[in-house]
Amino acid sequence: MERREEQPGAAGAGAAPALDFTVENVEKALHQLYYDPNIENKNLAQKWLMQAQVSPQAWHFSWQLLQPDKVPEIQYFGASALHIKISRYWSDIPTDQYESLKAQLFTQITRFASGSKIVLTRLCVALASLALSMMPDAWPCAVADMVRLFQAEDSPVDSQGRCLALLELLTVLPEEFQTSRLPQYRKSLVRTSLAVECGAVFPLLEQLLQQPSSPSCVRQKVLKCFSSWVQLEVPLQDCEALIQAAFAALQDSELFDSSVEAIVNAISQPDAQRYVNTLLKLIPLVLGLQDQLRQAVQNGDMETSHGICRIAVALGENHSRALLDQVEHWQSFLALVNMIMFCTGIPGHFPVNETTSSLTLTFWYTLQDDILSFEAEKQAVYQQVYRPVYFQLVDVLLHKAQFPSDEEYGFWSSDEKEQFRIYRVDISDTLMYVYEMLGAELLSNLYDKLGRLLTSSEEPYSWQHTEALLYGFQSIAETIDVNYSDVVPGLIGLIPRISISNVQLADTVMFTIGALSEWLADHPVMINSVLPLVLHALGNPELSISSVSTLKKICRECKYDLPPYAANIVAVSQDVLMKQIHKTSQCMWLMQALGFLLSALQVEEILKNLHSLISPYIQQLEKLAEEIPNPSNKLAIVHILGLLSNLFTTLDVSHHEDDHEGPELRKLPVPQGPNPVVVVLQQVFQLIQKVLSKWLNDAQVVEAVCAIFEKSVKTLLDDFAPMVPQLCEMLGRMYSTIPQASALDLTRQLVHIFAHEPAHFPPIEALFLLVTSVTLTLFQQGPRDHPDIVDSFMQLLAQALKRKPDLFLCERLDVKAVFQCAVLALKFPEAPTVKASCGFFTELLPRCGEVETVGKVVQEDGRMLLIAVLEAIGGQASRSLMDCFADILFALNKHCFSLLSVWIKEALQAPGFPSARLSPEQKDTFSQQILRERVNKRRVKEMVKEFTLLCRGLHGTDYTADY
Repeated sequence: MERREEQPGAAGAGAAPALDFTVENVEKALHQLYYDPNIENKNLAQKWLMQAQVSPQAWHFSWQLLQPDKVPEIQYFGASALHIKISRYWSDIPTDQYESLKAQLFTQITRFASGSKIVLTRLCVALASLALSMMPDAWPCAVADMVRLFQAEDSPVDSQGRCLALLELLTVLPEEFQTSRLPQYRKSLVRTSLAVECGAVFPLLEQLLQQPSSPSCVRQKVLKCFSSWVQLEVPLQDCEALIQAAFAALQDSELFDSSVEAIVNAISQPDAQRYVNTLLKLIPLVLGLQDQLRQAVQNGDMETSHGICRIAVALGENHSRALLDQVEHWQSFLALVNMIMFCTGIPGHFPVNETTSSLTLTFWYTLQDDILSFEAEKQAVYQQVYRPVYFQLVDVLLHKAQFPSDEEYGFWSSDEKEQFRIYRVDISDTLMYVYEMLGAELLSNLYDKLGRLLTSSEEPYSWQHTEALLYGFQSIAETIDVNYSDVVPGLIGLIPRISISNVQLADTVMFTIGALSEWLADHPVMINSVLPLVLHALGNPELSISSVSTLKKICRECKYDLPPYAANIVAVSQDVLMKQIHKTSQCMWLMQALGFLLSALQVEEILKNLHSLISPYIQQLEKLAEEIPNPSNKLAIVHILGLLSNLFTTLDVSHHEDDHEGPELRKLPVPQGPNPVVVVLQQVFQLIQKVLSKWLNDAQVVEAVCAIFEKSVKTLLDDFAPMVPQLCEMLGRMYSTIPQASALDLTRQLVHIFAHEPAHFPPIEALFLLVTSVTLTLFQQGPRDHPDIVDSFMQLLAQALKRKPDLFLCERLDVKAVFQCAVLALKFPEAPTVKASCGFFTELLPRCGEVETVGKVVQEDGRMLLIAVLEAIGGQASRSLMDCFADILFALNKHCFSLLSVWIKEALQAPGFPSARLSPEQKDTFSQQILRERVNKRRVKEMVKEFTLLCRGLHGTDYTADY
């Protein structure tokens, strides 16, 4: 392979390296990589070695690095370099050197058969890559040749070494195929060739596996090799003998893991369902593992029980439909289902005593889907057989969902507790899904069990059993409409009888009440049965999340029936807020709950409750406003502002949120007079301005102030109108002093809701002009440090064009400067900013005709916009943004066709623009395609995607196959 050094195309290493790629330098760099304590030196060595591997000289030094006197680390690098050269630079190798390269690799593999295993594997991967590149034409019987060559008796290596080397080569061949970069047409050719070649592999594997004299290491390698080959979708019937041999090998503890992997891979092939007769033969083999499974469970052998469960689930989950269709074999399939049930209910707590049961959950989804997909008559037959199975499954799952004893749970690590929580969520999802099959009878079943448990005087019940049954109820009620269930009233009646002595049980009681909040809205007489429990739980910090979220649900769903309880709810909430029992996020939820609650009261009542609720915070805020800014009082200010904004998010006396649900749900008349939120905001406005004056430099405080008004505007809509002038004035002052994105976002909200109203247009126009002027100045100073401001500014401009294009008619607005800044923003590296800028142009370009200043600017500077778009498509922007740039091209073509037709031809005439990889013909084709398509936006997006791949040199590569 001496001529490789002259191959220029194989370099790929960029600029000339500081050191020549010689054997000596490679060895020095490897020593530096492995033994130099300095991390920077290691990184430099790694970078240089990566360049060395792809250099033309790699063909020369790779073989020298494999010399017997080298250490394995150096030999490994030589073998890896060979693999990289063969797999990535195959086209550089002259065809007349294929055979010599093949012979050299065979020689090296034979030599390393009794040497370093990691080097042997790497050489096998290199030969596998060579075989895949030569098959089927240049090396038609590659696999058969490999088998023949390694079975030759004249080899210096002992027969076991040769056998293991051959098995390693045969194992890595399918694996290399799966990860190879072969073009799609070659991949299908090679796959077909390999499928034929398995005729040379499987008989050898069967012989070695069944041969009594085969040592354990050879049999293990055989199983791994079989596991690798079945992933090439070999027909299941061709694998029968090897699968049976693998089942037999399960009795050998050394071969157990490899056997499981091979069987699962063989059974799980998508094509396997076509071979029903073979699948039916596998059922007795799987059922035959039940004694071994029970023994493993008894002995606490988690690895064995896990492996056997994987096999049973693989057969059941992948082929339940095919096996259900074999009606005459229904009993054997039911036996398999019962075996999987045993795995679901395997004794012990997940994940501490067992890790198997979670594997089975998807099977129950699949089986149910398959049963329910049959036509009515057949489905009725299967329902008769499997409904009892699914009722048993519910009992098993609820048993598995039970918490361990308090003492045992105390020893669990936080990671184990988190895994158990996720496991319970998976059980909850399964129960919810099973409801589709079992229906209302499932709820009755759970209710009867809970009733017997709570009313039985014979034996004391465990809190774990009660909690699990409630958890089952909660799982179903959270997602299924239980409003018409006849057992819910009984359940609500049972809940107060539960003796709550444990946090986990109390949590589940809370979440169950929360899940039934919609039912309570339809049955308000029952609210008083559960509300005291919720209010009592609010005072317990351990129940923070469950109690607050449940109160929030009740206040949202039942607000029109809560006025009699409002005083009590507000009093308890105020108490826990003042005592600071809950974390910040739960305090925010609690304020949202109170917002829902107050929305249903009379205005006077709302104002009275608001006064008592927020007065302490206003007093605290007044005190903080006087203090010198420091980190601790900043946290307090942000917290108070957050409480107010969350309260105003849901305090909606005009019931806007009910509008979409129909007029019959609007139980209260729309109040007359000022909105209570506006009254409060006007009262605290001066105070907020005072806070702002000291904290204008702090983005977090400014954001918290803007959030109060933004959430209020979103909730109140037109009711916010009295606040518009003073808010516009305040925003203007804020933004002029220190520009921040949150102020622009609030301005956008005001434009969206109020700009179209004549009464509010003047203050909004003044604010819009002010923030635009300030932002344009920011662009002159250098906007790169403020991508968030540029993003929000672009969104504001787009909103203005969408809601009130008149804002662009003002003489004081420098539309040309705005346009140029937006073009600049297209070149930002931040994707959200670029998207927002594209959104602005797609709103602006359709206004060319109706807004004179816009039309003039597009005529003068539109070419600059097109250049920026083409540069982005040419490779300067992320490929994920191409749809956004396609939208601009489409808008230009639709609204400025005559201009675009001139600009695009001029722009693309420039040599190397937008990419040096394009030919003049390709550029011409693109411009013609774009100019022809003025109707179908999707088609333009496809053209742009195609063109950007050409620009980047990626067109037709596997790398972009799914793009």
